[in-house]
Parts: sequence; structure tokens; C-alpha cells
Amino acid sequence: MTELKEQSIETFLDELASKQATPGGGSAAAVIGAQSAALISMVCNLTIGKPKYSEVEKDMKTLLQQSEDLRTELTGMIKADVDVFDKLMSCYGLPKETEQEKTNRSEKIQRVLKEATLVPLECAKACAQLIKLSRIAAEKGNVGVISDAGVAVMAGYGALKSAALNVYINTGSIKDKKFATEKLAELKQIINGVDIEAEEIYQIVKSKL
Repeated sequence: MTELKEQSIETFLDELASKQATPGGGSAAAVIGAQSAALISMVCNLTIGKPKYSEVEKDMKTLLQQSEDLRTELTGMIKADVDVFDKLMSCYGLPKETEQEKTNRSEKIQRVLKEATLVPLECAKACAQLIKLSRIAAEKGNVGVISDAGVAVMAGYGALKSAALNVYINTGSIKDKKFATEKLAELKQIINGVDIEAEEIYQIVKSKL
């Protein structure tokens, strides 16, 4: 798949809607997360340089750098998700006639399933950070574009929960229960409290409209 930055949104959506296995939900989660980051950056860019918001300019510049770093990270995850899923599908296609082939195939599948778990887990981590950053945008950003901070938090929240689903489905097939348990514990820590936090930020935004 051509990287998102090299194709139109329409092309990406066509590929997402097609019979191809990739791109799929993992890539979509990363895209949604990247949109959240971009919206936070938009609020920053429309706040920085405005005399009315001079007191928060330093904070908004810091916020802009953080949101742009996360946008870059999440954009990279779009292709990372596709690559690891294609790799997994290749493993499922390996021969399984002999016992040795079955063992080899199983070992490779298990190894790649771990890789496939780490990508959405990192996506979830990045989106959890975006939710926190969107609070700053909502509290200090230009009220003229405050609704965009609200869309940012909802996008970040949706992306996080979507990424979590991909962690759940992959860990469910991993035989190394220690690894699976550890990653699920990490995910639980990431998502702990985000439902309440996202709603709080949404209400902050709504109160300013």
C-alpha cells in the first residue's frame, strides 16, 4: 500500500473499503489518532501570535511541538500496521504438511502476533497522550476554534479504543500467556480513566460554545 502521505484520502478509503485485508482497523485507528493530533496543532496555530492569548503563547508553542511529534508517530503507524499484518498473513500461508513445517509455521505466527500486538499498543499510548493534550487546547486555546479541540479529544478517544480492540484480538491468539498478560496490563493502565477524562474535556469545550 502506498503510504497515506503519498495518496489521497479517497484512495485510502477505497483501499479500506475493499476486499483486501489491509489497510484495516489498526491503520484506521492510527489515521484517526493522527487527525486528533492535527486538530490540536490547528488550535495551537490559531492561538499563537494572537495578542489576546499572549499569556498562554509559551504553553501553546510547547503543545504544538508535542502534538506534531505525535502526529508524525501516528502517521508512521499506519504503514507499520499494514506491514505487520501482511507479515502475519504470510506466516499463515506457510506450508504445514510435515511436523517440522507445522512447528516452524506456528513459531513464526506466534512471533509476528507479538509484533502485531505492539503496534496498536503504541497507538493506544499515543492517543492517551493526545487526550491529555486536548485538555490544554480546550482550556487555553482560541475560543474561536474551541470546537476543534472537542473534535480532537473525541478523535483521540475513538482511536485509543479502536487500537485497544486490536490489542485484544491479537493477545487472544498468543500462546505466551506471560507476554499477553503483561501487554493487557499495560493497555488497562493506558485506558484507565480515559472515559471520564474524555467526557470532562468534551464538556469543557461545550461550555465555551
